Amino acid sequence: MLGAESAHGVATSAARIAQRATPFLLDSMFEYAHPSLHQELFGKTFANPVGLAAGFDKNAQLVPFFKKAGCGFVEVGSVSARRSKGNKRPRAFRLPQDEALINRMGLNNAGADAIAPRLKRYSGQIAFPIGVNIAKTHDPSIAGEAAVADYCHSFRVLAPWADYIALNISCPNTTEGKTFEDPNSLDDLLRAVMKVRAEMPRKVPVLVKVSPPTASKFVLDSFYDELLLVSLAHGVDGFIATNTAPDRDGLTTPAERLAKIGNGGLSGRPIRDRSNGLVRYIYRKTNGKVPIIGVGGISSAEDAFERIKAGASLIQVYTGLVYHGPGLIRTIKKGLVQLMDAEGYSSLKQVIGTAT
Repeated sequence: MLGAESAHGVATSAARIAQRATPFLLDSMFEYAHPSLHQELFGKTFANPVGLAAGFDKNAQLVPFFKKAGCGFVEVGSVSARRSKGNKRPRAFRLPQDEALINRMGLNNAGADAIAPRLKRYSGQIAFPIGVNIAKTHDPSIAGEAAVADYCHSFRVLAPWADYIALNISCPNTTEGKTFEDPNSLDDLLRAVMKVRAEMPRKVPVLVKVSPPTASKFVLDSFYDELLLVSLAHGVDGFIATNTAPDRDGLTTPAERLAKIGNGGLSGRPIRDRSNGLVRYIYRKTNGKVPIIGVGGISSAEDAFERIKAGASLIQVYTGLVYHGPGLIRTIKKGLVQLMDAEGYSSLKQVIGTAT
């Protein structure tokens, strides 16, 4: 059996061929549209709420494929200022009985300067927003002011071609293992990023992507309160909840197997409830006035509907695609329409936050 990263590489290569060779076949396989799924957010039209999460298309090579596969938007990256090969292999692992993944890829990507021209080719597409997730270059020696400057370079290069920029603030790739979720560090980062944005001709929306609460102590306390306060004080346009989790709570995979895998971020079904909880928390704290993208453990229409009811305006998939394939996108869209019909909703906006 192919390892997780090798399998992803094969799938990526197949998608790149398919997006060039068989556009009409892709349309016929994945096409499903319904007016009740349309939304206007961040000044853009989203034909449906199902997006591709960051991490799947790090280098913006698969945008046409996922548009043809029926996504309402994609988020490429994470992209860093400098090119990075990432960590040594193996660095991605499947946990089939938990429908989960563990990865410690190390932010492998081609770098902002190489990826920007690709985004330029795709920019301005009608009803197909493209978000760009940026993170600090995978180099522990880059810290403090240098780390902020690193982010700002990526923002300056990529923002002109993005419909939104997502700040990945929870990657611990500094010597001390700290992240920009530290309130003081986040304050410094957002001040600098918003200054760069103010100097640009277009005010690209800025979203903050946060990590999930630890399952063993699922307490949404002052940590998230401070994060929200700092973010809102700088005028961020939305939140993405959540990133992967560093713990292994809730897994049925044998401990011996987990010990062999070692460190890495956990994604998929085991973090579903935590992600739901954090979306609901953010929605309540912001009175539903700031859009939220829900990601983490979404592998069915029911999962998506629950996340939207918790307060997400949009949802993203990644691990679900690994286990269910690109047909999952159409399955979720069609299922959402059926679930809305069953409960008497005529538009997605009526559903958002109804379970808070």
